[in-house]
Amino acid sequence: MTSPTDMQTPTFTAALRFWLLLGCISFGGPAGQIAVMHDELVERRRWVDEPTFMRALDVCMLLPGPEAMQLATWLGWRLHGMRGGIAAGALFVLPAALLLGLLSWLYVRFGRMPVAEGVMLGLQAAVVAIIVHALLRIGGRVVRTPFAAVLAVAALAAVVAGAPFPLIVAVAAAAGLAVAARRPHWLPASAPHGPAPPPSAAPPGAVGSTTHGDIRRSVRAVVVLALVWWLPLLAVGAWLGTASTAFAMGLFFSKAALVTFGGAYAVLPYVAQQAVDVHGWLGPGQMMAGLGLAETTPGPLILVLEFVGFVGGWQQPDLASPLASAVLCAAVTLWATFLPSFLFVLAGAPWFERLGAMPRVAAALSAVTAAVVGVIAHLALWFAAALLRDEPLWRQGLVVLIAAVAYYGLSRRRWPVALVVPAAAAVGALAELAG
Repeated sequence: MTSPTDMQTPTFTAALRFWLLLGCISFGGPAGQIAVMHDELVERRRWVDEPTFMRALDVCMLLPGPEAMQLATWLGWRLHGMRGGIAAGALFVLPAALLLGLLSWLYVRFGRMPVAEGVMLGLQAAVVAIIVHALLRIGGRVVRTPFAAVLAVAALAAVVAGAPFPLIVAVAAAAGLAVAARRPHWLPASAPHGPAPPPSAAPPGAVGSTTHGDIRRSVRAVVVLALVWWLPLLAVGAWLGTASTAFAMGLFFSKAALVTFGGAYAVLPYVAQQAVDVHGWLGPGQMMAGLGLAETTPGPLILVLEFVGFVGGWQQPDLASPLASAVLCAAVTLWATFLPSFLFVLAGAPWFERLGAMPRVAAALSAVTAAVVGVIAHLALWFAAALLRDEPLWRQGLVVLIAAVAYYGLSRRRWPVALVVPAAAAVGALAELAG
């Protein structure tokens, strides 16, 4: 294990090169992205030690938002202060956002061609397999006690009954805190990662320590980042009106960013229900197609929300040009989705290491993650029903076959997602041509 005495501090330019490279190769979802960061930063480059990395990961998993992007932001802050955190977080997202923007345009421009419809069918079938694989993987790791199983089943029932996702998260976290005080063995906490640093220990490369100076800096960061977050959204509302699609997306995705606990799969049922059934920005099949496209790109899976913004702006334009409206709505969605993560991480950065060592924090995280298993189960059922509904028998059989093969490859043969999704799309296109 790498120790603090072995650490090497990179130049800001060297760190920038790494964050850009990470943003271009970060396939495999949060698990793969975190594994790459651990291998590169802890084992190979020795820019951060193991206990620090793991404590920061614990806290990032508890925060709303994409944990891998938030971990990169915090590591950038630890190495080079505020500018390092902003650069790391932005470069983690930007390459994938540009690529998904291009794929979104290709989808709305050519998605109704027969071959493209076959591609989308294959993508959607692969998405169902990916969600089921994620459900079983997360469930096997988290649902290890009867109480965790109760939380998962209760969350599934709550989603079916129409309970709002933020309420489910809040109740699960409260249950975790209560259990930590009275029955800690009901929800095993994360493994310890070494003692927390003393209050006066400042991270190397970052400014200050967790003192009154850091409190002032954090308050200042909250104020500045909150203004940076909301002023552009309010400007859109003043320009296009509060009834515009772009402003509605800014409000909705800002709210969604505050409840994205447990990863993208956990919040997708909430986003899908609101975007499809309430706002009518896109249809269920389009939502699934967007998730399939997001699976083929690097970066956090929550980038699927950019696709929602693009398609919604195209289909309900605020501007004379559907393309211009789609680009605007995609940009607003990205802004509202990721700016809160910068606020959470950069304002709370000085306290990350100590928070990660608190058992009750770990217990709350375990409870929320157990509830998320039930939410993901509902997502898998919702997507599968939407995909099979109103399809001819041969297409239903094709969907089941592609999903079954994709699940087998992911779970038993460890096929990479970056290969499974394009292969499923190719099979769908060939079947459509043959049909």
